[in-house]
Amino acid sequence: MKYDVAIIGGGPAGLSAAIFACNAGLKTICFEKLVAGGQMALSYEISNYPGMGNVLGFDLSEKMLKHATDAGLNMEYTTVDKICKLRSGFEIVTKQGSFQTKKLIIASGSKVKKLGLNNEEQLTGKGVSYCASCDGRFYKNKTVAIVGGGDSAFEYVEYLRNLAKKVYLINRTEKFKAKDYKVEKAKTYKNVEIMTSASVKQLNGKDVLKSVVLKLKDKEKTLKVDGVFIAIGHEPDLNFLNFEIERDKAGYVIVDENQKTSVKNVYACGDIVSKHFKQVITACADGARAGNSCIGD
Repeated sequence: MKYDVAIIGGGPAGLSAAIFACNAGLKTICFEKLVAGGQMALSYEISNYPGMGNVLGFDLSEKMLKHATDAGLNMEYTTVDKICKLRSGFEIVTKQGSFQTKKLIIASGSKVKKLGLNNEEQLTGKGVSYCASCDGRFYKNKTVAIVGGGDSAFEYVEYLRNLAKKVYLINRTEKFKAKDYKVEKAKTYKNVEIMTSASVKQLNGKDVLKSVVLKLKDKEKTLKVDGVFIAIGHEPDLNFLNFEIERDKAGYVIVDENQKTSVKNVYACGDIVSKHFKQVITACADGARAGNSCIGD
């Protein structure tokens, strides 16, 4: 099937791009491998999106999805295996078949970084998690550890402290990347213990996580935990591209002020783009520009 615009990723950037493209009368399809809203849907609460106050990430995702589909978006929930350049346009190969498009918007965001430990994959879903709002309910009145020192890690603290009886926050340095007020707030919670200059060396357990081994400044320590939530950042998700595109040193896509990439008729927006400030509102702005750039370009 042929489309005017194909969008890879159904997060806030992709959905915003879809709204602008569809409103311009362009036949538009969006491919999302997980859930509409992407990382936004997995965020417990969003408090800085104008006009919404404090809103659940899932609820905001649903509103954006409805807006886009009402405008005419065709939403496909499938994994994109590869994208190839054609003489005129692009071919998108998915688990559901192949699609052709004149213009391509990459809004695939980023994927979670993993610790890289031996049995991490084996214990994923069995005590190892990368999403507190998804899996937190399984650890009510249990002991959990959070690995990371950024905003996401402290968002996990906010969510899990109300469920777990004990929460450890493990950060590899003395300093935190999170905003100061989030760190100070976490320090006031009685069931939260913050451990700095500590890193996870080993995950113990065969069928289910039993404990984690920490490497401290001058010793090792074993913590008995029922679950560990990893929040150490993200990396760009572009494995599906079958052609070269200009990126920065970290692998994120370089765009101009109209979200154009180094490849003609290819645009990028949201967390996949090389930029310093990454929020839902900036993703939406990127998407609006990308969708608008497809009009008559």
